[in-house]
Amino acid sequence: MAKQPLETAEQISEIAFGFMGSKALFAALHVDLFSALSDKELAADEVAAETGLDSDRATTLLTALNTLGLVEADDGRFKNAPAADAFLVTGRKYAFGDYLRFQIDRQMYPFLTQLNDALTDNLAPDQVSSYAQWFSDADEARLYSQSQHAGSLGPGRTLAKLVDLSQTRSLLDVGGGTGAFSISLCEAYPELKSTILDFPNVAKVGEEFIKKAGLSDRVWYQPGNALDDVWPAEADAVLMSYLFSGVPGKAIPGLVKNAMVTLPPGGHFMVHDFMVSGERTGPKLAALWQLQHTAFNPHAKSITSDYVSDLMEAAGFEDVNTREMIPGMTTLVWARKPQ
Repeated sequence: MAKQPLETAEQISEIAFGFMGSKALFAALHVDLFSALSDKELAADEVAAETGLDSDRATTLLTALNTLGLVEADDGRFKNAPAADAFLVTGRKYAFGDYLRFQIDRQMYPFLTQLNDALTDNLAPDQVSSYAQWFSDADEARLYSQSQHAGSLGPGRTLAKLVDLSQTRSLLDVGGGTGAFSISLCEAYPELKSTILDFPNVAKVGEEFIKKAGLSDRVWYQPGNALDDVWPAEADAVLMSYLFSGVPGKAIPGLVKNAMVTLPPGGHFMVHDFMVSGERTGPKLAALWQLQHTAFNPHAKSITSDYVSDLMEAAGFEDVNTREMIPGMTTLVWARKPQ
């Protein structure tokens, strides 16, 4: 279904001013404002005292957050909106504030300043143009990977419910990051073991999470670049999560063909990523994420679930399935190699 077209200048302004709302959220996360409001209502000066902000600045920030629906105001006192209390308070089970304030604000957001040059093919040679180049910096790789980890554990658990891996013994997690998906899948399937193929600096961070999960004897790394290095000879299942959106579009068909070669008959192939509909009407969050990737990887492709399905079928896969994973944001496409 097509989106309703805009009709007023105010609607256009809301889009243009959207970056200000993003920064309001990030600023609040950096001073742990939502944790300060956890399970209580505070006046602006009390919030200021809890967060170390000047009282007037705290008032300005709280006012902006209130207009965004992140906090609620009543007679001069503020409290968290339900979603903010569930997902932005430090220590909550499903909190993803660190993902927003580290990866999105400190790493991804600054790249948007070069989007104009990326779109017009005017990026300077020294500007980041691939994850391989970006993650050659150990500090950047660690910051990105640590903030990404918590946000991937939940989708990993969802994948374990969607795809039956009960007869699968070996998984190749291509571009598997810190191993969040491998950890979730191995916890769901006690007989499963996983090899993660990812950059060396990412592997160093991921090994810490794997050890903490008590899975060092079942999940391990083969450090390398999925586009350039040799893959393990065979695996019963191949997973690519957030990989297609992070590589040049021309490399994607080759990744699908490599999966076919790696899998035995009956093996599972799973692709999880930011995908938009074939009509390109949404989801909005997936479309915007694809656009921001273009800011530092101008050769990235805006992929649809139909495109991924067609590539799988063209490579010889069968029983292709498609399901939404993270609502309004990511999609899972999976298939099997014929027996």
